[in-house]
Amino acid sequence: MAKIKVVVVDDSALVRSLLTEIINRQSDMTCVGAAADPLVAREMIRELNPDVITLDVEMPRMDGLEFLSRLMRLRPMPVVMVSTLTEQGAEITLRALEMGAIDFVAKPRIGVSSGLNELAGDIVDKIRVAASAHVKRLAAPASAGSPAAGTPGQAEPPRAPLPRMSTEKIICIGASTGGTEAIREVLVPMPADAPAIVITQHMPPGFTTSFANRLNTLCRIRVQEARDGERILPGHAYIAPGGRHFRIDRSGSNYVAVVEDTEPVNRHRPSVEVLFKSAARVLGPNALGIMLTGMGADGAQAMREMKDAGSYNYVQDEASCVVFGMPRMAIQHGAAHEVLPLSQITNAVLARLASSPSGVRHRI
Repeated sequence: MAKIKVVVVDDSALVRSLLTEIINRQSDMTCVGAAADPLVAREMIRELNPDVITLDVEMPRMDGLEFLSRLMRLRPMPVVMVSTLTEQGAEITLRALEMGAIDFVAKPRIGVSSGLNELAGDIVDKIRVAASAHVKRLAAPASAGSPAAGTPGQAEPPRAPLPRMSTEKIICIGASTGGTEAIREVLVPMPADAPAIVITQHMPPGFTTSFANRLNTLCRIRVQEARDGERILPGHAYIAPGGRHFRIDRSGSNYVAVVEDTEPVNRHRPSVEVLFKSAARVLGPNALGIMLTGMGADGAQAMREMKDAGSYNYVQDEASCVVFGMPRMAIQHGAAHEVLPLSQITNAVLARLASSPSGVRHRI
């Protein structure tokens, strides 16, 4: 089996050396080149045709985001961001993911050598995922004066208000690799009177605040990080804080958020399994489940428990996923009622909310 060919792009000679060593220790990958800046990297990519690039942000001659933007428009390929700036400036990370980067690793600000070696397993896992990910070409920037597709400024057919009974339901979303943009695509078309939405996206501490704030500027609903003990209300979306589990509980007649620092589940904190198990237990038929792109099986068994408890579930199809791991496992567990392209999920959910249960036909 051919090894995964990786090109490392970083202005630090130490980081280039460490990443090269980490990659070359793996039996299934090899570092075929290391570049100190994007202009050198451009020539290496042409000559070496790598499978994956690791890319720093702050570099001489051309910053990493500008290089990523050009790369994803002209020669799309899997990119994993590896930079201190991805930790210090979560907005930069989100911009990189929006441009098409598959994932990111935040290298430590101090103790770089020991820190990167501690992150070695995470780095190589993300390179492996990136090597098999579906990469899409980045569209050219929108012309001045025209709203970007999928933003509130874009003209859309007016939606009828949702029935009162529909706002009692809660939409539960799980996602991992590729999920930040998939979640955006699901949330942006939601009307202001949509049911409450609860979300677990695999993210480390320090990133979900910016992620929620970014979505809040794009959406009609209010988007925020979940806060422990807070009521879960219609017209709001709540995102699990990075590094903490998020589940739903009941307090009297109200649903409330529970945010806690318990042990990782399926190697993840936050874990989709935790959120979906609570939905099965607390919401039953008042839940609608959505499983989006991501690596692994986190949440698949719990989504089946949701289905068994009366939830109606949507799973993103393979063609529109960056990584078809979590959706594939949800399907294998028999958790899906409908498997749909990402672009159709929101409309399908809204159509179901607006119709009587007896009028909906299962597609699986």
